[in-house]
Amino acid sequence: MREALLKATLLIVVLPATILGCDFKRFESLPKDMLVTAVVSDPRTFNPVLANETSSTDVLDPVFAGLTRVDPYTFKVEPELAGSWTISTDRKVVTMDLRRDVYFSDGKPFSADDVVFTFKVIYSPEVLSSFRDLFTLGGRQIKVEKVDDHTVRFILPVPFYPFLESLSIPILPAHVLRKPLLEDLFERTWNIMTPPGQIVGLGPYVMTSYVPSQYILLKANPYYYGRDGKGVRLPYIKRRAILIVQNQDAQYVKFISGETDIYSPRPQEIAPLESMGKRRHFIVKEIGLDTGIMFISFNRNPAHYRRGGKTDPRYRWFTNPYFLRAVAHSIDKQGIIDDVYRGYGEPAVSFIPRNVPVYHLDMPDYAYSLDRARTLLEKGGFHWSNGILYDGAGNRVEFDFFTNSGNEQRERIASIVLSDLTKLGMKVNYKPLDFNTLVEKLTSNFDWDCVLIALTGGYEPHDGANVLLSSGMLHLWDPAEKVPATPWEAEIDRLMTKGAEEYDIEKRAIYYKKVQKILHDELPLIPIVRQDDFVAYTDRLEGYRPTVFGNYRPEMMRLKR
Repeated sequence: MREALLKATLLIVVLPATILGCDFKRFESLPKDMLVTAVVSDPRTFNPVLANETSSTDVLDPVFAGLTRVDPYTFKVEPELAGSWTISTDRKVVTMDLRRDVYFSDGKPFSADDVVFTFKVIYSPEVLSSFRDLFTLGGRQIKVEKVDDHTVRFILPVPFYPFLESLSIPILPAHVLRKPLLEDLFERTWNIMTPPGQIVGLGPYVMTSYVPSQYILLKANPYYYGRDGKGVRLPYIKRRAILIVQNQDAQYVKFISGETDIYSPRPQEIAPLESMGKRRHFIVKEIGLDTGIMFISFNRNPAHYRRGGKTDPRYRWFTNPYFLRAVAHSIDKQGIIDDVYRGYGEPAVSFIPRNVPVYHLDMPDYAYSLDRARTLLEKGGFHWSNGILYDGAGNRVEFDFFTNSGNEQRERIASIVLSDLTKLGMKVNYKPLDFNTLVEKLTSNFDWDCVLIALTGGYEPHDGANVLLSSGMLHLWDPAEKVPATPWEAEIDRLMTKGAEEYDIEKRAIYYKKVQKILHDELPLIPIVRQDDFVAYTDRLEGYRPTVFGNYRPEMMRLKR
């Protein structure tokens, strides 16, 4: 692995100086009005309603805006495109007064028509958007009405506690996308072949250029409504470059050589970065425990395993509780923390992390024990012959194991997990893929057996509805079930619905803690670890306020002149 690390540092994607009109060879030469960051993969889409992966959302977030946003320090909902709102006494009607000084990046005015249209897209059966899961309450949709050009009324079928927070979703331009929706072309609109200048949003930036596998350029949206207290139009930083650097070692080299402004360091890089920080003009900051979750999941989609009237034995293994618990006991989480994370992390047990204490459920973990794993496999009907694991029908236990390539941490975690599964007699075929190809398998063709991947997290449990609801588009182990495949999935559906309807925080917590207990027992997702998150950034960047729950008011960031 050390040899691979050294080789990887040579594979640096160089952004041509002529493209940006600058020389990136020296720190002092970074453009004074341009923020330069990096992402690990090309976007899969420019359509924010279809974006389900960070490779797309990281690029699109600066381009779009929602009706509300959440302060990651206080978790209070703040107005964004909405100026104010009122809520009926029965909590089923929310009336929003929209800002009147808002224009899309093409100069067209924003109005209630755009809000109504956005929800029409979300609920359209021809559009595969995970936002639909967020706004489907007990199987029922929200009614969205235009009162006048600057007033929208939302009529909810039931009270919905996270509703205001959920309205942070991107608002779409009806004048641009109405025709593609009517002609059933919406899902082909705003793909990565679309000229970036045609992407119209309400956020602080617009895209100006995209060169696959190299970079994305953005400039300040000249029509962005945001202004500071003195009336100066935001964002302060007028230009941004997002480099596409698919290797983490290369991203690290780019940061320490002064070619990027912000970097999320791996544990082994924290101490070196801290030691060279003052000399290299950057700051290293710990921001807290990662709210997302890294996990292993097995494919339980019956359509993938039932062909020609026969059921592949892998389907029986992956739905066998003894098999799943044996795998959970075979994961050396502390070894992963010590070896991969240098101690900067902790075992992940619950779906909701402990730094969301009101909803977190503290539970005993599946302790690392290969002996315990072997006992469980025997109880599940498995046996060994010459050290090779077979099921009760005599089928050798063999399956494919995927994770995204270029992510050294996940590749090292995968090697540790695979080593122990091999000790149990399983034949595991390791198949790392580039991130977007892996996402395609998980969300489109469903051609996978086992995956090591991570989901982002946050403060509000209902934000995970697209994963946890049986009908969810990201219900990874068996997506978009027409009816719950198991009683425990039906129970999670019920609990998630009740939790969203409840306004008493302590009562809400009871529902979500029960969800965590079911996930812990049934193991559709087998948690691995949560790491302590750090960020490194150049000292020329001011007003940067990163948290594990998001970056607060990024349009207020400045670059020292």
